[in-house]
Amino acid sequence: MFSQPIQRLRDFTWDSDPASLTKIQRNLVNVLKIAYCVLRDLLDGMLTLQAMSLVYTTLLSIVPLIAVSFSVLKGFGVHNQVEPMLLSVLAPLGEKGQEITIKIIEFVENTKAGVLGSLGLVLLFYTVVSLIQKIERSFNFTWRITKPRPFKQRFSDYLSVVLLGPLLIFSAIGITASAMGSAVVQELMEVEGIGWMISFFARMLPYLLVIAAFTVIYIFVPNTRVTFKAAFAGACVAGVLWETVGWAFASFVVTSAKYTAIYSAFATLIFFMIWLYLCWMILLIGASIAFYVQSPEFRTRAQKSQATSIRMKEKLALLIMTVVSRSFYDDDNPVEEKALAEKLGMTPAMLNPIIEHLLTAKLLLRTDGDSGGLVPAHPPEAITVLDIFKTIRESGESNVASFEKLPADESVDDCVYKIESMFEKETAGLTLKNLALNDSEINRRVLS
Repeated sequence: MFSQPIQRLRDFTWDSDPASLTKIQRNLVNVLKIAYCVLRDLLDGMLTLQAMSLVYTTLLSIVPLIAVSFSVLKGFGVHNQVEPMLLSVLAPLGEKGQEITIKIIEFVENTKAGVLGSLGLVLLFYTVVSLIQKIERSFNFTWRITKPRPFKQRFSDYLSVVLLGPLLIFSAIGITASAMGSAVVQELMEVEGIGWMISFFARMLPYLLVIAAFTVIYIFVPNTRVTFKAAFAGACVAGVLWETVGWAFASFVVTSAKYTAIYSAFATLIFFMIWLYLCWMILLIGASIAFYVQSPEFRTRAQKSQATSIRMKEKLALLIMTVVSRSFYDDDNPVEEKALAEKLGMTPAMLNPIIEHLLTAKLLLRTDGDSGGLVPAHPPEAITVLDIFKTIRESGESNVASFEKLPADESVDDCVYKIESMFEKETAGLTLKNLALNDSEINRRVLS
């Protein structure tokens, strides 16, 4: 009964020619593709595992996190807003949310620097930082990023989140509440035609605040550049889900008397964990949407495999070094990694491991830390093709698993030696400069 409409929808989504579609139809196709990819990621199970991991970390870190935030807010005299904020977040739990809030505030009030001592204070901050680090890893996984922030940048960024984040959040809430309660707004509420607009804005305010917070999270947390358009798109969906799921979960809790009877004292903890899980799932779904909005090359029917063969890695390394060197000779400008991926027709996730190997081997440099473009680490005439091939072929070796520690065998060792000697002989004199400038004469001499 439903097979034909589903098949037509599938054909429209994946087989339509974009040139033959109107703008509205193209936007609809993009929305359908993103929805399909996010649903595929959910069914794959990795988002679920990330959410469950974050639930565990949150249970360990929530008291230290609020304790640190409480200390910062206390210095500005707004620490009394912590409890109402917690009640708002845990509102879907009903009476159980109030019970959990009271317990958390009690734990926070018992967390005093004088009682903890120096070691306890360090562990307190470590627990908070570990939560933020875990969140970053989850977002990086969603964005197909394998490299976290450097330690120095991680320390400064995390400290900013822990110390300034709560202050900015409560300041925004306080300013909004003051504005809505001002005499001017109250007078405008009585004006016909304007009052309903203000009333509508007041009802939409929780959605707007959640969307604004999620947009900032999606831009700031992943260790990559996230456009406002992508972050806002993900935040809009996540914000609506947050409020909607909260309402649905509150209805579920109200009618869950039998679960309370079964689990007794554990019911509160179980409901709290379920709500945390749903919150993290919503946040990660929004991050996944933001990723697919910004990375259309990943909107495919089948999930793109990031596995590459050895010869693919070798050629990609040569291509990367050649493109970067050509840009160096043409206009002396660094090459952005996204532009490099587009030029090679590959995804950034497929190039990242190879780029990292070339950076580690000091064949490439980033001009401005992790966010800068790529340039050759040495003059191209000083980098040989053999250097590039060795870097890729030796990647993954370590002191534990190295080429030298493999068992010796006279016939095998002789064969490997001949292959390597032949390769070195055939590529002797061939440098990156020859490839970048397309030096056909030396290419013919070396490769003939």
